[in-house]
Amino acid sequence: MSPGGNQRNRSHWNGRETTDDAVSGALMASESRHSPYDIVAVAASAGGLAALGRVLAGLPEDFPATIVVVQHLDPRHHSLMAEILSRRTGLQVREAKEGDSLHLHTVYIAPPDYHLLVNSDGTLSLSHSELVHFLRPSADLLFESVAASFKERAIAVVLTGTGSDGAMGIQAIKKMGGTVIAQDEGTSEFFGMPSAAIKTQNVDFILPLDEVAAALVTLMKGEAR
Repeated sequence: MSPGGNQRNRSHWNGRETTDDAVSGALMASESRHSPYDIVAVAASAGGLAALGRVLAGLPEDFPATIVVVQHLDPRHHSLMAEILSRRTGLQVREAKEGDSLHLHTVYIAPPDYHLLVNSDGTLSLSHSELVHFLRPSADLLFESVAASFKERAIAVVLTGTGSDGAMGIQAIKKMGGTVIAQDEGTSEFFGMPSAAIKTQNVDFILPLDEVAAALVTLMKGEAR
């Protein structure tokens, strides 16, 4: 785990002892119950910054879910992704930190060289554990943690990128009842990651980049499940 995790105070939620962050996660879920989904997990690699900017630009400020993002980045350099993407959307965009509580209308970006994991209590964990398929952060690990924590209330999105990261993770999303979107070949700068996802036959929607945001909004309304 990354340094900086703090001991959490304990309280009660629905009669059981839990942490303050667990209460936050439960409140987040209850606030979005009008939507069939609580979380959108997005994976991208080469060409991903521009693609993510276009997707986020198409989402309203009151988008009723949390968004978590793995973008493959050079681990040797500080990332400016959060600052860049925040200029393109009305959503809050921040680099994820250990122990962050999930909030609606917020985008959490995996920091360079850390795996990003979503916990069932509505918090985030960062891990410097071994590379997965030569990668850290890993889309597969993010998707698997989201599937375990949010089950059918999760959406996974695979955007442009080389390699096959995310293909294993979307299978976990589908197994738990979630929904999967992949960018189509015609609009992908690099089609490796979307293609690998599509080949698993676990993708529900194969869409041009400029249709992804509209599809997410429609899914949140329960109109295309």
